[in-house]
Amino acid sequence: MELRSVEELMDLLYACRGVRGAACPGGAPVDLHDHALQTAALLRRSRPADKELQVAGLVQAVGQLLGPSGPVGRARLAAGAVGPLLGERVARLVRLRVPAPDRGTVPDDGRADDHSDDHADDHVMEDVLLLRQADESARTAGLDAGVLEDWRTVLELVSSRHTRLGAVD
Repeated sequence: MELRSVEELMDLLYACRGVRGAACPGGAPVDLHDHALQTAALLRRSRPADKELQVAGLVQAVGQLLGPSGPVGRARLAAGAVGPLLGERVARLVRLRVPAPDRGTVPDDGRADDHSDDHADDHVMEDVLLLRQADESARTAGLDAGVLEDWRTVLELVSSRHTRLGAVD
């Protein structure tokens, strides 16, 4: 599935309401809709200017609606669905959020091991770590994260940036 509009993405995010996702060890399953809002809100607090990181936190759970595969497969499904709409950085963050089981803490982003730009990789991994931390914190935090409609403008902004940049390439 490939999302082509913010409206399609909003519909998918609304469909997360009432769907239970995986819990932290020893915890109860979480509502995907609430979890997505809380993850994005936590990322907004820690990186207020990084809209793409916030959006990655918001959309990362949609993979659970797209297929029955395991965590790595769901992350890839979500990345594939949102990438055309929100850009490669958001897709990469979503894809890397879940570590591949055979690589320990080093996530598999689907690329060969290319270390030609270690500094950029370090920056990406820092963002992935923040995303993972927010994801885990949102499973236990009882914070009021607002409503999904609050994110429409941010999604439209990230989408339009991607569209403009894609048109230049």
